Amino acid sequence: MELRSQGMSDTGVLSAIERVPRELFVPEAFQDQAYENIALPIGAGQTISQPQIVAEMTSALELGPRLKVLEIGTGSGYQAAVLSYLCRRLYTVERHRTLAEEAEARFQQLRLSNIVMLVGDGSEGWPAQAPFDRIIVTAQAAMLPDVLLGQLREGGVMILPMVEKGRAQKVVRLRRTAEGVEKETLMDARFVPLLDGLPPVE
Repeated sequence: MELRSQGMSDTGVLSAIERVPRELFVPEAFQDQAYENIALPIGAGQTISQPQIVAEMTSALELGPRLKVLEIGTGSGYQAAVLSYLCRRLYTVERHRTLAEEAEARFQQLRLSNIVMLVGDGSEGWPAQAPFDRIIVTAQAAMLPDVLLGQLREGGVMILPMVEKGRAQKVVRLRRTAEGVEKETLMDARFVPLLDGLPPVE
């Protein structure tokens, strides 16, 4: 109801969020805050995004039931769980093995069988499964991620937080066309940085 009151009208996204129990994705110490519209720590220096950001980024992806989606930064798995109700198959990459294993256990508990996990460097994407119809990055990039764009199908959409005009962080939508890449700034954001070239963390 709070998301609706803030202007979220995408009924598919609202339905998916209603089906995912957010308390399952936050540490026990924060479960009393699971349904507040705030980001919460999940360990390994990472956070679970506030529901409003999850809803807006998911809606901006323009998802459909036949689409193949790549998520960079699984974290607790909350965003992935929401996405799984709105696409055919979700591939998700997390560099922290402990977070990945915890997320995978949650997916199994919720019987989300269309999610495939990989522990690895998210900045490299998932070349073996490319191309993707949609890509969502849940960590802030300092520049356009050419490697990920190369794994996006023509006509595909990528959503990610980027630093724009100095230090301002914005969520942008990139659309790959035959002529190149169209960029659209959507909203303010605050995400942890996307780290590239680093090995997975046990």
